[in-house]
Amino acid sequence: MAELPQLSRVIPVAAREVWAHEAPHFTQWLLQNADVLSDILGMDLELTEAERRVGNFALDLIGTDLQSGTTVIIENQLETTDHSHLGQLLTYAGGTDPSTIVWCAPKFRDEHRAALDWLNENTEEGVRFFGVEIAAVRIEDSLPAPMFRLVVQPNDWTKRVHTETAASSNLTPRQAAHESLWRTVLDRIRTLHPEWTSARATSRDNWITLPFGTSGIWYSFVCSGTNPRVELYFGSSNASSNQSEFEKFLAHRQELEALYGGSLDYQPMADRVACRIAAGYPQIFDVLDEAQHENLTHWYITTMEKFRPATQAIRQQIAAE
Repeated sequence: MAELPQLSRVIPVAAREVWAHEAPHFTQWLLQNADVLSDILGMDLELTEAERRVGNFALDLIGTDLQSGTTVIIENQLETTDHSHLGQLLTYAGGTDPSTIVWCAPKFRDEHRAALDWLNENTEEGVRFFGVEIAAVRIEDSLPAPMFRLVVQPNDWTKRVHTETAASSNLTPRQAAHESLWRTVLDRIRTLHPEWTSARATSRDNWITLPFGTSGIWYSFVCSGTNPRVELYFGSSNASSNQSEFEKFLAHRQELEALYGGSLDYQPMADRVACRIAAGYPQIFDVLDEAQHENLTHWYITTMEKFRPATQAIRQQIAAE
């Protein structure tokens, strides 16, 4: 008889046992570990600030969906959901104009799930409410690991049907072509490099973004004009900060290009807030010619396979200096 495998058991851990207090423990932990929430929400989430003042109140967390550039707010609690926190969630939404509103708690009452479902069904396209149950587990004597579960999410298909039927006549051929291209690119990323992005939604713009790991800096696939590019984009709202970070990479230009395996285009863009470092597509491209999409998708992926590790290596060197 074959020897049977020896397995451990997963042991639930109460949220309060891991995060004793909401503001100093859970909120600050989530600020530093946004990727856990990114994975479950299916977006590239960058959390930028805790305890943001909204009138006389303090919003737990605020950040950005990097793919759309829209605001995300998060309300946390470490006990079963209550009416008070639902009211706070809506108050903060009114004061920050977010597109994504997230409520995190260990347990959701049925009436609060129903309230979020109602909001998802009766708000305009582009406004989304999520309910996330937070918990932790351990295996034998291991450190606890977060175990989040999505219990409320928007019915994107229903909302999309309402808007696409009305908006399809307003979708330009170029927007439709971009949407098709980015769907192909994101599908390829999910197959080959799912660690690059948690985003699931496509875009009608001429660019999509991927997280870099530092606030205000991200990767972009760009398809504007006839010469697409892969870029590292320094895009915070502070021009001096962008220039400073850009110059740090510029100081490592030779090493960066050696790691990448080719020359790169360094654009300080003095007349704008942002800066970029880019690799350009070597051919003339027309996004309206869908026969060209496969070749560009392949180029995006293979270029990022070189560009990403090279820039991440320089990022680590800069951090160590």
